[in-house]
Amino acid sequence: MSKKFQIRFIPKEKTNFLEILKSRVDAYFQENNISKNANTEMAIKTVVLLSGYIVPFILILTLQPAFYVSILLWIIMGISVAGIGMSIMHDANHDSYSKSSSVNYWLGHSLNLIGGSVSNWKLQHNILHHTYTNISGVDEDIQDRSILKLSPHYKVKAFHQFQKYYAFFFYGIITLYWVFMKDFLQLNSFTKNGTSKLDKKEKRMMLLRIIFDKSIYLFMIIGVPVLFFNIALSEIMIGFVIMHFFAGIILTVIFQLAHTVEDTAHPLPNKDGNIENNWAIHQLNTTVNFSPNNKLISWYVGGLNYQVEHHLFPKVCHVHYPHIASIVEATAKEYGVPYMVNESFAKALKSHISVLSKFGSMPSLNEAIV
Repeated sequence: MSKKFQIRFIPKEKTNFLEILKSRVDAYFQENNISKNANTEMAIKTVVLLSGYIVPFILILTLQPAFYVSILLWIIMGISVAGIGMSIMHDANHDSYSKSSSVNYWLGHSLNLIGGSVSNWKLQHNILHHTYTNISGVDEDIQDRSILKLSPHYKVKAFHQFQKYYAFFFYGIITLYWVFMKDFLQLNSFTKNGTSKLDKKEKRMMLLRIIFDKSIYLFMIIGVPVLFFNIALSEIMIGFVIMHFFAGIILTVIFQLAHTVEDTAHPLPNKDGNIENNWAIHQLNTTVNFSPNNKLISWYVGGLNYQVEHHLFPKVCHVHYPHIASIVEATAKEYGVPYMVNESFAKALKSHISVLSKFGSMPSLNEAIV
């Protein structure tokens, strides 16, 4: 295993913050006789979001409406795909949607709706991002992508000073990159650096699985309309790109608003590979909630505006986050731990743009792990 995955959290002072917090959150569920998994609200949301993806596609195939109507339907699909990713897929792949592993498995594969790979996503998100949040060189969500500088620890390039203007275009094409390149590159890098434990045979099988899944996805979303419904390839490709652009920009912005904003920390391990902090407190130093009182946003983004609660309790279904947030905030205040919130989406977005501008013009603070 490479050095960067030997990082350890070793606090300077002992604290029972997480232990006490967990006991209080557990007590909330026990006293109210509530399951930590999905409820009726979540089941309804699942039907609505999946319908928002499937029904417009069926209408495109069967009614073959005017081009501008077709584009509108593709946009609805893109918005729904983002919602599925943030709500259904995300919870299922954290095993928080259901007590049933089979339910989590199949709903987790709704990631295939954007042509992604579940295995790679779990390694990137559940392991690297959730464990090593905002640690440059390890957290894939802020990794050096050359064109974008999302950490103060990567080398600044001349064009980064303009990233606050062009970043959102690249956010929009991220799911297209996911379909055609990302999973293949990650499979190779994860096996090479030790994140994945696959041997050569297992890696080949995983590669074949990824190719198969993506082939089925592309056949269904592009091949079926063209081959069986005689819809022009150009029309389908335009809709396909537009769908992915809307899905990509929504997904990326929502995830960035939790970590790449003002006041979040970007610590680096010391020479011994240690982060001198308690893991739970590290999560609160690197994560910010936003729009906690906006019920529509909370419904649509799958509780990802409550990222503090999500990082501390990833196996709790997101529909419960608004109810346990007060417990987390009060406990954090009691222990003198930061609990950061941007009260509105606009404020969070402004903060993210400000950080893009700051990181794009400042020299790297220290060299990230590579």
